[in-house]
Amino acid sequence: MDSALTSSEQRMIDAAADFAAGVIAPNAAAWEQQRCLPPEGIRPAAQAGLTGLLLTEAEGGHGLSKTAMARVMEELSMADMAYAFVLVVHNNFMNAIAQAGSQAQRERYLPDMLSGECLGAFLLTEPQSGSDAANVTTTARRDDGGWILNGAKAWITSAASADLLSVYAQTDAAQGWRGIATFLIAADHPGVIREAPYSTMGAHVMGTGGFRFEDCRLSDDAVLFPPGEGFKGAMAGIDLARANVAAMCCGMMANSLDVALAYAANRRAFGQRVLDFQGLQWQLADVATDLHAARLMAYTATRAIDAGEQAAIPAAHAKKFATRAALKGIADCMQVMGADGYKHDFPLARHLACAKMAHYIDGTTEIQNVVISRDLLRRVE
Repeated sequence: MDSALTSSEQRMIDAAADFAAGVIAPNAAAWEQQRCLPPEGIRPAAQAGLTGLLLTEAEGGHGLSKTAMARVMEELSMADMAYAFVLVVHNNFMNAIAQAGSQAQRERYLPDMLSGECLGAFLLTEPQSGSDAANVTTTARRDDGGWILNGAKAWITSAASADLLSVYAQTDAAQGWRGIATFLIAADHPGVIREAPYSTMGAHVMGTGGFRFEDCRLSDDAVLFPPGEGFKGAMAGIDLARANVAAMCCGMMANSLDVALAYAANRRAFGQRVLDFQGLQWQLADVATDLHAARLMAYTATRAIDAGEQAAIPAAHAKKFATRAALKGIADCMQVMGADGYKHDFPLARHLACAKMAHYIDGTTEIQNVVISRDLLRRVE
């Protein structure tokens, strides 16, 4: 998978693996029990060079290819996908500011985001919309040369601890998605109300929750994407987001397979190693096959994105397959370990919760089927 990567990209992947093993893995279970991102947030990750992955070196980043970024996220997800996903959102937010922001916005926000002092969150989804991403009812109306926002956002990664918000709001409902604009708003700005994070099956490190906006007054310099460009900006990175989710599922499957193999090699039953039972061997072989296929799909999608090719279909296939494979594969690895696999002494239960979460983020499995079926129907129309 790594043969086409540069030596500097490979060094970043190695750094991610070291950070996952040395920092995330020893603490992930405690973070989940505490149900929050650690008090130091993502600053340790920033110190390890894991912010600004897509930014150019001139901007203080690493200029990674999309394939290399996905490999970084796969390595991090071997320890905890929830923490990795916080970094995905943060990196993509930084890249949006670098690509579309004004010089003043880049100078104001990027240095603190690079250092991890400022954590970013992406606010598109709303309580009533779910997969209907264009159904934005949060409003932004003109007033005295600025804007006033009102509305609510839901299912926001890093909602519990984010410092900077990328908020999508409707400026003219009659224009549909063309009326959507994007605003950069500090989480402590007057009129911004942070709601309590959700209690979910797992992945509490993501701090998933919501925000409300009540007569939140903004100036024009808060606009990142103007009306007509906001929704296109949100969708511009969706293929990469889906490929990254697939890669992160591969990381969880790989770690689950390693843990199950080690456990079964050391556990004895009926006078022999558990790993010597053929049925168990075949169960793990199926996980290995699905992991191999998921990796091929994930990195086929990222290579298409790096090449500037159409990647919607490869990314949809990758996310659909990898999320399904991860949910089943991790559960099968848990079964190999018997009741011990159910304990929080091992990472598999945490991985299983994240694998289920992966079915919803960046487009549900059903949305991937919509994308794929539309492509199929074009062949006969």
